[in-house]
Amino acid sequence: MKAIIAATLIGVIMMFTGAMSKNKSSVVSVATMLLLLLLGVNIWEVYETLNVNATGAQTFFNNMLSLDSFALWFNLLMTGCTLLYVLIMGKDIAKVGSHVGEYFALISFILVGIYLLSGYNNLLILFLGIEILSIPQYILAGSDKRNLKSSEAALKYFLMGSFSTGILLMGIALLYGATGTFNILGFRMLQTDALNPMALSGILFLIVGLGFKVSAAPMHMWTPDVYDGSPTPFTAFMSTVVKAGVFVAFLRLFHASFGNLSDHWVMIIAIITAATLLVGNLTAVFQQSVKRMLAYSSIAQAGFMLFAILAVNATAWQGIIIYAVAYSVATIGIFAVLLKMKDYTYDGFNGLAKKEPALAFFAAIFLFSLAGIPLTGGFMAKYFVLLAAVQQGQVLWLVIFALLMAAISAYYYFRVIIAMYFKPGNPELNSEVSGYDKVMLGITCAIVILIGVVPQLFLNA
Repeated sequence: MKAIIAATLIGVIMMFTGAMSKNKSSVVSVATMLLLLLLGVNIWEVYETLNVNATGAQTFFNNMLSLDSFALWFNLLMTGCTLLYVLIMGKDIAKVGSHVGEYFALISFILVGIYLLSGYNNLLILFLGIEILSIPQYILAGSDKRNLKSSEAALKYFLMGSFSTGILLMGIALLYGATGTFNILGFRMLQTDALNPMALSGILFLIVGLGFKVSAAPMHMWTPDVYDGSPTPFTAFMSTVVKAGVFVAFLRLFHASFGNLSDHWVMIIAIITAATLLVGNLTAVFQQSVKRMLAYSSIAQAGFMLFAILAVNATAWQGIIIYAVAYSVATIGIFAVLLKMKDYTYDGFNGLAKKEPALAFFAAIFLFSLAGIPLTGGFMAKYFVLLAAVQQGQVLWLVIFALLMAAISAYYYFRVIIAMYFKPGNPELNSEVSGYDKVMLGITCAIVILIGVVPQLFLNA
């Protein structure tokens, strides 16, 4: 709860900072220091819960919110990823528009939504968390007033987000009608042999509503245009930390509430997973813009994260932690490289290894991780979620299909590496790659490799 209060206060402070200071670099520095403070609050809360609180969990609002060790550890990791994101892209965020303080305030409010989604015990908190997380994104997507595509992205995101929220609310209403409670633990009383049709309809509506939020097929149609049209620094955040937060909410609901009903919904999730993997990977192959390719790639990555939903076991919870961190760090890194490029097409990367060898090396590591190459975080992330599915035992065909899709994904990731190392060219850069940029990208690469070599470091903690 301390982290929720702290993130809210940071958002308010950043609004006043933006109003009082017109110096963008100063605003970025204040935001960085406040996020570092927020990280400290998260560490304090994890320590307090695990070492002081004998129950291992803190409950609030009549048990509507329960911050257990998993929720607090996930919040800490996502706060760390957000701090890394701001350290790498703070200057680029400042270039988007004139309201820099407000941008960081919105990012802080998004973190509040993630904190609520990681520990909710009540569907009302789920709804509040989704809305607190979503509304700032609509604003960030349209923050580049000079770009018509940014305004278009914001409008599409708002309309599709509102539509999916309506579906989510319908599912919540149907479940309440069937059970008389909003408490997710209260849904365990639903019996598999005489499942109420109203409850089953509610579960289906929840799958569709949350599927929109995580860009799972066929509810993914908004994703490429929104990610491509939004300012690149905000696309990096929306496709990583935000998506991971919604996936944890998805996981918490279906494992805690409907685990005993898994025979009724596992096959539905499996079909959605297969469609997401197929659409994301095959469509990414035909893209000519690296940014748009990464948008479709995020859909494909969502397909792998869906394995954690359909596998109702402890390994799935480990898998979502590893995947959230590995995917977020690698994607933030590749978007940081993309921001340095003037041309976002594959040809724009031609010869980058000769002109900027350090930048090309960092980009290659991030792409290796996204492709799932061994000794990177992406490999261990895919390993854990697929292992969870194998242990579940009902979807071995889907695991084989996912491995095939992973092989296809290597094609479009390696296209960028081939362009950088094996094609002649003189790529234009937006700005010089400074020593600070190299240090931060080097740290990001080290985290990616650390996850791949010592994943237990993120699990045992």
